[in-house]
Amino acid sequence: MVLEAYADTILPGDKRWPGDRAVAGVSSDGGAVAAGALLALRSVEGGMAPALDPLADELEEHARAYAAETGIDLDPEVPAFVSLDFPDRIRLVQRLTDPTHPEREAWISLAMFSVIAFDAAAHSNTVEALAAGHVGLNIIGFRPPDSDGLWRFDTYSYGRQLAQPHPDTTASGSPA
Repeated sequence: MVLEAYADTILPGDKRWPGDRAVAGVSSDGGAVAAGALLALRSVEGGMAPALDPLADELEEHARAYAAETGIDLDPEVPAFVSLDFPDRIRLVQRLTDPTHPEREAWISLAMFSVIAFDAAAHSNTVEALAAGHVGLNIIGFRPPDSDGLWRFDTYSYGRQLAQPHPDTTASGSPA
């Protein structure tokens, strides 16, 4: 729940159910949690899984300290970070990711997993994620492959061709 709340602070989404406390519900679209941030964090390939419990515990300590410093009464029914209102979650994450914070790299790593889960569905097969309606890929307009399973882009991302292909480039686009 703590890590979901952190991911939701990075890329907010809509609540999954009315009483959802981890997702603050400040967006009408699905955010990092709906995009699978926890799956990306827990993936073997990501390498973060062994650090997640200690990071969640550390985030809780920071949230309790922040609440004590700012006079916020925390709800004892949920973890401290989850108990914070969204603006306070943002302020705490800003502190943790500040260039002067000694743990900055860890908190930025957690944030990056939220982003890659949303923008790239890095924890999933891209074709399967698109077929399942992956929220992040849909929001950013990631288009599915052509019927043969290959991606082709008939328009240039900058609206114009930036350079001519090398003369030895094969018809498939590979350098000769």
